[in-house]
Amino acid sequence: MTTSTPSLPPATDSALGFRRALRRLYVIRAAFAVVWAGLLVATGGAAGPLLTVLLIAYPLFDAAAVLWQLRSAPEVDHSTTSEWVNVVVSVAVAVALGIASSFSLPAALAVWGAWAIGAGLRQLISAIRNRRSGGQVPQMLSGGISLFAGSAFLIQGLQGADTIIGTAGYATLGAVFFLVSAIRLTAVLRKSLR
Repeated sequence: MTTSTPSLPPATDSALGFRRALRRLYVIRAAFAVVWAGLLVATGGAAGPLLTVLLIAYPLFDAAAVLWQLRSAPEVDHSTTSEWVNVVVSVAVAVALGIASSFSLPAALAVWGAWAIGAGLRQLISAIRNRRSGGQVPQMLSGGISLFAGSAFLIQGLQGADTIIGTAGYATLGAVFFLVSAIRLTAVLRKSLR
């Protein structure tokens, strides 16, 4: 199976810089997700202070990554409303996860699921907007999968599931999509520099 390179805007310095920044961001996000998932599995997803810290850290890292992407964006030719909403929501979710995890795992899982639905929708919208930068198809797929996985987590949480370890698989799959996007952007950058 072959893949084709998308139609790209002219390789201006700002466009190349944005592509490089996205590639770097995707690698960092993949590494963070793998480490986070490993720590969650190592704890067994047991309720306690470490789980609370892990649950708070993930959406805060997401918010920081979106802020970095906004700062790296070249001349903005589209609304950044969805990105700013994501930052605010991710911070609010971090607080909500901290509170929910101190009460029960099902409550934390339900909050995580609701957040994954919203984050997936935002990721899908952002990837569609950034599609001309290249490497965005994996991000579109990841956003779509996040919608479905988030729905499953929400339902499990509302039904009283006693484990949150499934979120480690969610994070790991997200890491795979971020790595694929980074690899794809590397190919796009090489073609842009020819």
